[in-house]
Amino acid sequence: MKTLDEMLSLRLLSPEQHHDIGAYIAEARTPDAILQMPEPLWRALSLASLLMNLDAELQQPPLFEA
Repeated sequence: MKTLDEMLSLRLLSPEQHHDIGAYIAEARTPDAILQMPEPLWRALSLASLLMNLDAELQQPPLFEA
């Protein structure tokens, strides 16, 4: 939810999209269920993720602190 909240604060999602995506994820019991998200919500989430450059962040090697 933190990422969704950040997407909302950056205005990458509308309040309605934020609510609908959050509600859908809360009801989904498995990753496969999340992948069944309605197309308009999935598109909004994908675009917001792209604009936040989340893929690049996830591909970075972990930082190990001494």
